[in-house]
Amino acid sequence: MKVEQNKAAYEKRMLRVLEYIYENLDGDLSLDALADVACMSRFHWHRVFQSMRGETLASSIRRIRLNRAALDLIQTKQAVTEIAERYGYPSAQSFSRAFKGEYGVAPGQFRENKSAAPEIASEKNSIFSMHPVEIRDVPEKSLQVLCHRGSYSDMGVVYSKLAAMLSSRGVIRKCGPFVGIYYDDPSIVPPDELRSRVGAVVPPQFENTEGLEAHSIPAGRCAVLRHQGPYAGLQAAFCYLYGVWLPNSGEEAADHPCYEVFWNSPTNTAPEDLVVEIYLPLQ
Repeated sequence: MKVEQNKAAYEKRMLRVLEYIYENLDGDLSLDALADVACMSRFHWHRVFQSMRGETLASSIRRIRLNRAALDLIQTKQAVTEIAERYGYPSAQSFSRAFKGEYGVAPGQFRENKSAAPEIASEKNSIFSMHPVEIRDVPEKSLQVLCHRGSYSDMGVVYSKLAAMLSSRGVIRKCGPFVGIYYDDPSIVPPDELRSRVGAVVPPQFENTEGLEAHSIPAGRCAVLRHQGPYAGLQAAFCYLYGVWLPNSGEEAADHPCYEVFWNSPTNTAPEDLVVEIYLPLQ
């Protein structure tokens, strides 16, 4: 019993820290500050974080900040210098070096590439390249999920929390890929009212469910678009699937929400190698 209580205590600390990081990306995220949030000695906190997350604290913060900066580049008209300052870079030059090291292109080029109309099955070396849409018969998926209400661009913290919970319980290796389910259209629903779920595919008789909710995705025909590249390009992929492919496919969308399946993780995968499949249920 004491061991289980101890695991739960460390899980709560990790979730508290992850939430703090995402809410304070432009604030003090030093080792000392986060050790205080975790209520742990700074001499031990970093080892605990790295062991539970699979990456160093500095790498995690850097990745999260650059991912949010990438979203700002394509979703806002803020100047690169303003975005750089917001995420803790003293100059546009230092931000550009860090961004290019992570994404392979400078911030301005990233914004320019993303502003172009989405293409499919072209430019294999492009960080936004997509592949043709396939129609598949998809089996039922059993998940354990966390519910989220708010902007889809803020879901990174939900994925991080789910990974931390499964990791702290020692069961993440038993789970399948992570899945994001989206119930509302962000073009017509206010950001704070958007509904979604983040889950992991789990085996039968999965028992480590405290704080999670069982959910299933029914079997059926789906249009599947495979996206390879930074997550910032997913919005263009959705636009292509709904705005170009579906009207020209002769298919009708079913009365079920679309969802994403994440086949690898940004904690150990370069942005250009991230693979996500978008599933659009069909009648």
